[in-house]
Amino acid sequence: MSDLNTKNTPKPIRPRRERPKALTLTDAAAARIQEIMANSDKPMIGIRVGVKNAGCAGLTYTMDYAEEVGPFEEVVEDKGVKILIDPKAIMFLLGTQMDFKTEKLKSGFEFSNPNEVERCGCGESFKVA
Repeated sequence: MSDLNTKNTPKPIRPRRERPKALTLTDAAAARIQEIMANSDKPMIGIRVGVKNAGCAGLTYTMDYAEEVGPFEEVVEDKGVKILIDPKAIMFLLGTQMDFKTEKLKSGFEFSNPNEVERCGCGESFKVA
């Protein structure tokens, strides 16, 4: 006769692996966002990043100040910056890195998105697979 108690012994609990962040920042992007937020007229908790239908390739990135977390928004903290991601944009942004670059005639945020399959000639819009 077998001992029934051996089948009911609890399995050891493994620690959960941290989920990959939907969006990460370079040091330059984090520093620029912190600088912008410090000079804001109102207190901000972070930035809101999303995408919208626009441009010749179909989608464009959006950024705005965030005063509060909206319903169903993904909250990512990276390098001391809180990033709120529009729930409709998460699937388009997974694995994206945001950078801030300063060049001779322009400066701005740039997105390196592994999901992009095409970008328009001016670089303002993109298409995902």
